[in-house]
Amino acid sequence: CRPLAEGFRVELQGRSHLSSGLVLRWFQGHLQRCLGAVRYRLQERCRVSLSACPGQPPTLHILPCSDYVCCHISMAVRLIPAIPLGDALYLTALPPEGPHGSLAPEALWGLNASRQEQRLLGWLKEQAPAASCHLKCLQILKGLRDLRRHGLEEPFCSQWGRVLSSYLLKTALFSLLLQGPLEAWDERFLVERLEDLVLYLRDCLRKQVLMDFFLGNSSIPEAVALPRFLKEAAPVNLLSAFDGPTLDLVAFQLISTWIQAPHIIRMYSSPRYLRPVPAP
Repeated sequence: CRPLAEGFRVELQGRSHLSSGLVLRWFQGHLQRCLGAVRYRLQERCRVSLSACPGQPPTLHILPCSDYVCCHISMAVRLIPAIPLGDALYLTALPPEGPHGSLAPEALWGLNASRQEQRLLGWLKEQAPAASCHLKCLQILKGLRDLRRHGLEEPFCSQWGRVLSSYLLKTALFSLLLQGPLEAWDERFLVERLEDLVLYLRDCLRKQVLMDFFLGNSSIPEAVALPRFLKEAAPVNLLSAFDGPTLDLVAFQLISTWIQAPHIIRMYSSPRYLRPVPAP
């Protein structure tokens, strides 16, 4: 399609690439025009607005108009342009976070395998104990990562968030889950499993190796059906783009965060979310 090729391509190293950045900017412009066309008709029921930051998906904010207090709950929906590859796989116009190697970010696309993640989580739900704590461990680790960011200075603050991205934390959890008996993830062992996850992640950072869970991974249970594209893909090290000193510093700070977790939670959490500490 010539208009598409001429309007959305970027030349890199003598080759034409479909630019994710140009597609995202085009998408945002269309969203603004669509919003202008429907805002007037919706004004009696809800207020809608669109926000966009460079390199981030546009977010649609919806605030219902109602006399009931319970209905004054806003909703934020991320709108991400994507190209379907088949088998519930998509290329998204949001390149992965972190350093991008030789290619410019304009030519990079993200690979969305959320349907495969859901299949894996469904299988884990069937195999793990009814009171499994694996998702709770992930939520707590994400929370500690976000709280710890408050006490860090740039440029390390940004490096901390890029290295410990949500995708990388999920990958570490999935990899650790398949290494041992799932019965050990019963909620009674929450603290032990959370510590195992932190130590596993620290070791990966020190070794500078954490392989993508879905790309070229032959150890995924057969019950979790994967598209041929993922099975035959070359394995990808999610940490290969980061330098050793940065990963060592993140590993050190991660252990420090785990040791100081109660102090960090008290210091940076809102008081209304804190429960009283029981007496020793």
